[in-house]
Amino acid sequence: MNDKLVTVIGGGGFLGRYVAQALMARGARVRIAQRDPRSAWFLKSLGSLGQTQFVGADVTKPETVAHAVAGSDAVVNLVGILSGDFAKVHVAGARVVAEAARAAGVETLVHMSAIGADPASTSAYGRSKGEGEAAVRAAFPTATILRPSIVFGREDQFLNRFAGMIASAPLVPVLRAQTRFQPVFVGDVADAVAAAIANPDLAAGKTFELGGPDVLTMGALLRWIAQAIGRKPTFLELPDAIGGLIAMGGALPGAPITQDQWKMLQLDNVVGSAAVGFADLKISPTPLDAVAPTWLVRYRRNGRFGARAAA
Repeated sequence: MNDKLVTVIGGGGFLGRYVAQALMARGARVRIAQRDPRSAWFLKSLGSLGQTQFVGADVTKPETVAHAVAGSDAVVNLVGILSGDFAKVHVAGARVVAEAARAAGVETLVHMSAIGADPASTSAYGRSKGEGEAAVRAAFPTATILRPSIVFGREDQFLNRFAGMIASAPLVPVLRAQTRFQPVFVGDVADAVAAAIANPDLAAGKTFELGGPDVLTMGALLRWIAQAIGRKPTFLELPDAIGGLIAMGGALPGAPITQDQWKMLQLDNVVGSAAVGFADLKISPTPLDAVAPTWLVRYRRNGRFGARAAA
């Protein structure tokens, strides 16, 4: 990948910073495309002189995307939202990126989707992800599509959110306690992006489902977090009837869950038994225990000092 130019759309976000680092470590030049490029300037220090570029781009504005991908050897689309106009971003936006990449003569396109992507999904999020994949395939048939499970890492809004809740509340309600997840480390997903670009013969035209080595129910995951931060709250597993009522208020400010997220929780978020994944990309996924405690320690009563005392 030495000296290849890779444009990462959404490269300044949670996953994007790891993707940029993985690409730069392999010698690629990385162009970070953001609506506000200044928000990604912190990535400059990760690369060598001249290895990073920054450009303004918005997937809802085709002319900005065309400018961003011009001259690229590969393009990575990481843009995604958890609320708002899913069709505008996940479907129309994905189509804009794929068509711009094709028009620019880009060799490789990697599109970030999600486990649960399905045009027939009852969830607007899952449905838009599935329709977005179809739009990408229609415009760029050899695109590599990556479907991760819940992505965790130091800056995530998943483990950190639950850890903060567990650290501050003696009673923790649990919705859909038996729904299964396969949390995947953000660094491994970034390595999968880099592997797909470095090995187009292996990855072109394929869809990979990415999950970590740990498969946990929601209830078990929250209890694992509690153990990792040295907390012992009481967990109250709520029946679906109550969970559904809570989700009905999802449009209100501060609501714990939206109706669409509730629909997503009805299905397990794990890698399919017949899916290609990390093993096919020669990547060994990282267990939760191996990395998460290094940043979750701040949720302990006395932070790192508490961890040392316990040891």
